[in-house]
Amino acid sequence: MTSLSALTLPDHTQLPDSDGTFVENLQEHPQSILITDSIRPVLEQLHPDGQYCIGQDSGIYWRLTDPPEKGAEAPDWFYVPNVPPTLNGKMRRSYVLWKEYVAPLIVIEFVSGDGSEERNNTPPSQGEGGNVGKFWVYEQAIRVPYYGIYEVAKAQVEVYHLIDNTYELMQPNERGHYPIAPMGVELGIWQGFYQNAELPWLRWWDAQGNLLLTGEERAEVERQKRERIVEKLRTLSAEQLNALGIDLEMLD
Repeated sequence: MTSLSALTLPDHTQLPDSDGTFVENLQEHPQSILITDSIRPVLEQLHPDGQYCIGQDSGIYWRLTDPPEKGAEAPDWFYVPNVPPTLNGKMRRSYVLWKEYVAPLIVIEFVSGDGSEERNNTPPSQGEGGNVGKFWVYEQAIRVPYYGIYEVAKAQVEVYHLIDNTYELMQPNERGHYPIAPMGVELGIWQGFYQNAELPWLRWWDAQGNLLLTGEERAEVERQKRERIVEKLRTLSAEQLNALGIDLEMLD
C-alpha cells in the first residue's frame, strides 16, 4: 500500500504553491525573517548535518482535495526537524505530509484580523463548504506539538502544546516566555526596533533567558566590543603597546 501511494499521490512539484491571495499584513515578512535569522545558529547546532526545514507562508499539504490547495494550510512560519531542506536538488515548493511522514515541530500564525481564524476548531464534518478550522488541522490532522498564535496588536503570543492528542494552552515562565523544550529555546515578545519599526516583535531566547540575536545584531555587538577594546588600548603608552606587540594604526 505504501509503494502504491508513493506512485500515485502528487508531490511538492505537482501541487500549487500559492492560493492566489495577498499577504494581509506588511509586518509578516520582516517578522518571519527576524525569527528565522535568529534561530539558525541554534538549528545548526541541533542539526550539524543540515537536515531541517523552515517554511515561511508555505503550504503544508495534509489531505488530497479538489482543488488541491483546499487540502493545505500555510502557516506564517514553521520548522520541521530531521528532513532535508531540498528534494532532488530543488527547493521545496511546499511541504507534503504524505511524502514525508514527519510533522512540523512548531507552527506559528501571525494574526491579521481578530484571531478567530487562527483559533477556529471546526472539524471537517461541520465545516461550511468543506472549510476546516486551522486550530483543528494543526491539533488533530497534522498533530503539531507546538502551535503559536502571535498578535502584534495585543503585544502577545499564545502557545499551545499537544498533550494526549489535545492542545493545552501553555503558561509563561517567570520571564514571560514559553519554553519550546525540544529546541532548547523560549518564545516571547520583545519590544524594540527592527527594520526601522518599533513594535512588540515575536522573538527567541535561549534557555537561560538570553535574547537570540540576528546576524546583523551579532555583528553590531562585535563592532561595539572592538571599539571598547580599541578605546582601552588608546589609554596605554607607546611602550606598553610595543610590549604587547600592538599597532593601534592596524586596528583603526
